[in-house]
Amino acid sequence: MNTRSSRSIVTFFRPFTLVGNPDVIPPGDYEVLIEEERLDGRGFLAYRKTATYVFVAGKGRNAGKMEKLEFSGIDLETMLGQNRETPENTPTGDAALSPQEDLK
Repeated sequence: MNTRSSRSIVTFFRPFTLVGNPDVIPPGDYEVLIEEERLDGRGFLAYRKTATYVFVAGKGRNAGKMEKLEFSGIDLETMLGQNRETPENTPTGDAALSPQEDLK
């Protein structure tokens, strides 16, 4: 089974939370990692998303380290949509997802 990963930088202009994580994560730029597996037996090349992670600064005993938190791709799309609804006093009204880069 072949897998691939892509990394992007997502800019959040508002604090956000992740399902299953009680912490409120402050606005900022965050690295997002998406892992996919190749679907074999098709007449064309296809991949299925298997995991989505965001890297955040650790707290407490993990302070100074980056934590990899898993969440769903649907949650990412929801968070980006909510992030686009920023108030007028925010410098920009768009969430930013950088182009993806394949890592093999």
